[in-house]
Amino acid sequence: MKLFSSWYRCGAALLLCISTVSFSQVRIDLAEARVYTAVNDPKVLLGTRTVLVEEVQKRSGITLPQTYSLDPGKGSYIVLALEKDVPALPEAFQKGAASTIALEAEGFRLIANSGQQSVVIVGKDARGLLYGVGRFLRKAEMRTARIRFSEEDTISTSPRFPLRGHQLGYRPKTNSYDAFTVKQFDQYIRELALFGANSIEIMPPRTDDDLTSKHMKLPALKMMTEQARICRDYGLDVWMWYPNLAKDYTDPATVKAELDEREEVFRSLPKLDAVFVPGGDPGDLEPDALFAWMDQVAVVLKRHHPEAKLWVSPQSFRPENSWFDAFFVHANKGYPWLGGIVFGPWVKVPIETIREKLNPAIPIRNYPDITHSIACQYPVADWDPAWALALGREAVNPRPYDQKIFHNAVAPFCVGSLSYSEGTNDDVNKFIWSDQDWDPETDVMETLRDYVRLFFGAEWAQHGALALAALEKNHVGPLLGNTSVERTLWKWQYMEKYGQPELHQNARFQMGLIRAYFDAYTRERLVYETQLEQRAREELHQATRGNTGLHIGQSKAFLEQTWKNPVRLEWRQKCLELADSLFKSIGAQLTVDKHGAMPGRGNFIDNLQFPLTEVPWLLKEIGDIERLRTDAERIPAIQKLLARTDPGPGGFYDHLGSPDSWYRVVRDLSWKQDPGSLQSPRIGYGMNLPGKEMYRDIPGAAYKIPLVPRNWFSQMETLYDVPLKVQYDQLDPRARYRIRIAYTGRFKAHLKLTTDDGSVIHDYLKTGDESIYEFDVPREVTSDGKAVFSWNCKEGERGVQVSEIWLIRAPR
Repeated sequence: MKLFSSWYRCGAALLLCISTVSFSQVRIDLAEARVYTAVNDPKVLLGTRTVLVEEVQKRSGITLPQTYSLDPGKGSYIVLALEKDVPALPEAFQKGAASTIALEAEGFRLIANSGQQSVVIVGKDARGLLYGVGRFLRKAEMRTARIRFSEEDTISTSPRFPLRGHQLGYRPKTNSYDAFTVKQFDQYIRELALFGANSIEIMPPRTDDDLTSKHMKLPALKMMTEQARICRDYGLDVWMWYPNLAKDYTDPATVKAELDEREEVFRSLPKLDAVFVPGGDPGDLEPDALFAWMDQVAVVLKRHHPEAKLWVSPQSFRPENSWFDAFFVHANKGYPWLGGIVFGPWVKVPIETIREKLNPAIPIRNYPDITHSIACQYPVADWDPAWALALGREAVNPRPYDQKIFHNAVAPFCVGSLSYSEGTNDDVNKFIWSDQDWDPETDVMETLRDYVRLFFGAEWAQHGALALAALEKNHVGPLLGNTSVERTLWKWQYMEKYGQPELHQNARFQMGLIRAYFDAYTRERLVYETQLEQRAREELHQATRGNTGLHIGQSKAFLEQTWKNPVRLEWRQKCLELADSLFKSIGAQLTVDKHGAMPGRGNFIDNLQFPLTEVPWLLKEIGDIERLRTDAERIPAIQKLLARTDPGPGGFYDHLGSPDSWYRVVRDLSWKQDPGSLQSPRIGYGMNLPGKEMYRDIPGAAYKIPLVPRNWFSQMETLYDVPLKVQYDQLDPRARYRIRIAYTGRFKAHLKLTTDDGSVIHDYLKTGDESIYEFDVPREVTSDGKAVFSWNCKEGERGVQVSEIWLIRAPR
């Protein structure tokens, strides 16, 4: 502990030294600067001057006064101007502000004028001016009574993509937005704009969700109107995600009710620029009906917002090829109301194919899922199953480097992005994505430093950026061997120890801190629970030699230590305290009972005691064996339990959810080439086996635990009609084999298994009812010592999922 404390003290001194060196560079002192605006038209200024003054005041305590004249050499200034107004500025302030390279729409120049101890912010237009102020706030060193700006941060830049935004749905399904006040939405939208966002997507009062929640501060229709007003006041575009939820859009009464609802919604909005209608997820209209219905919606939309357009996505949960063929025929017909096509989650067709099938004049908008970690468009690549069990689908998930990969894989085909978000858990990802939409060559660390400098404080820019990046690194590779998890916690504890009180109350800091503690606690639990499971199995091995009652009792005692004698209770308590604080500050719903989260959404803190090993299943199996009366009965049952994954002499066993078996899976594309897994396999997590829902209550756990082998919770999967191929070599050419397969996962599909020589191992069978199937393998399949097994599902189904394979060599 002394060594750790010494490390803290030395680290604090080193950080102070680094900060001093960094800030000793040539910097303009703006502590006594005045704000001069060459723009006075409120329709152009759009509150940008107010944003500058308020955000500086929050971070430095300095209220920048306004001035109506520029006097070269007499004090320092922050000058706000449009590009066209630069020639009218005093010559001393034109240095760098005028350029032979013209700004594009929404672009800006940010010039540090050391000669005048001033900063000049030049916008191409109203938005450009706002984004210029945003870049100034991101780069300035602001501390109490101090504002400094470096000449190194002078820049002239225009956005690469015209669409840059995020979805902020006010509905119960989100993990925090439904608890936001109008003021919180205003601040959040403002902060997104500081990083270049120009669009916000809202939702109607009725979606595939409950109509209200106990967290809501205003009725949904009222808050939606406020969101649109906020966007209007900042000069941002307003989009709306509007799904088709009715059952029959050919029924006149249904059509009237749906159109009346849209009439009320569209009429209530002070601004609306585009409406995105998903083809599915939710909704299940055939393309003919979908486009005919949108024809009618367009009439209502135009009545209230004449310039607004409708966008549509080819999303479908039952994606037969004929559906897509009809969709693209309609998309190319030239509907006057069609703004473009949206590429998002559960779109079966790769974006390259969509671009080929569409008229070149039709734009594509990206709708990336940046909020989920599993069972989503971009799951964490090859996640350790322990993370899937503990963090689940919607935990706090900073994935900065992944986001850059996702963005740049799709960006060449799009006019930009408007992300799918379910709350504040993806906060870091939003800012990374906006910076990539501005310039896809932006270094991730630059965005992270800006994020930390603006939201944590200038003194933490480098350290905090590294700490955020480390949270993503925690999830690389098998968890048991990942010793960087604790080092990541040290980074966050360092800021926790030396940060000012306001940092401790900062929700963004707390979101990173809770993940650091949660990750370290999860790894500590996994190490501990794995040791307990191993000792329990050793006792069962001893039981096969006799005296089964004693050894079974000892085995159960080891397994029950998982919850009777848990480790690192102080880390668990820290997570609980931070969850309470985040609920109070931003309405983050990290548990179901205490914070009112929707189950399976952002409530990852409920998983603090979810067993990470096979403890529940083993206890159930041991209990069944214990009920046998004699050693003669128990010993064979114990041997069978211990040998569950044993394929026998000369056989092969593979758990396709484990890294040990991934080399067998045939991959035509790398993960970076196909991060959305539309053409290649990926790891899936989950289980859906009716009839297997036997549970054991673990004291303190928020969930009941399915009593099945842990390997059934993770699988190799492919989506839609992409085949899953698994290859074997080193087979005995003279042997006969049987294949045993565990079909588990979230999908229920009809699967067919064939081999590379055309043999059919089994025809289509429906998965989801039973777990284990076994079939003979024709001898000719393995006669050359090799075999490739290939699984397909029927057209229009979700995909293939296979968790375990045994290749059992038959006795000669």
